[in-house]
Amino acid sequence: MTLSVNVYLSLDGVMQGPGAADEDRSGGFDRGGWLAPQLEDREVSRTIGSWVRRADSFLMGRNTYDLMQPFWEPVTDPGDDVAFALNHLPKYVVTSTGVDSPWHNTRVVSGDPLAAIAALKEHRGDMQVHGSHRLVQALHSAGLVDEYRLLLLPVVVGTGKRLFSEVSAPVGLQLLSVETLPAGALSLRFRRAPYGTADIGRREDY
Repeated sequence: MTLSVNVYLSLDGVMQGPGAADEDRSGGFDRGGWLAPQLEDREVSRTIGSWVRRADSFLMGRNTYDLMQPFWEPVTDPGDDVAFALNHLPKYVVTSTGVDSPWHNTRVVSGDPLAAIAALKEHRGDMQVHGSHRLVQALHSAGLVDEYRLLLLPVVVGTGKRLFSEVSAPVGLQLLSVETLPAGALSLRFRRAPYGTADIGRREDY
């Protein structure tokens, strides 16, 4: 089974607040909305839809759940792949306080969340994480992420939450596919691979 991380990423690795200025102002972040100009490229929307069509379930942190629910729950167009998937497929929320107004087909992950998620992976085809920065960091550190799907945007944000940082656990990645979209974004798909260092010995003529 696959646990995949699906994120929009700036060229300098920022994943915070891509959709709107007020999406996520935590840490004083005031540079949100950097994805918006790229949404004029229909291939960006197609790529996002192709991710979601793979999903069997979604895994979210509480903040991302609270952000996505009021936006997507009212969208009832059956032709909207993202809305249909989010409104019908199981959604697992990592939270210690429960949810105030449960979205259809929501289950709360309780107890030891990493152990619970590892168990869920045994029964789900493609469990997708979107956004959820803190959760992604925990899953990455625990070695639970099988695949990374990244939409790399041609923009430098300069500050904000990054997918990988100087404290991230080392990981090897195998590139499965790459596609250049018309407006300059790159759609990248990586699978987790062994991490190691090559012993190239000593040379005096470097």
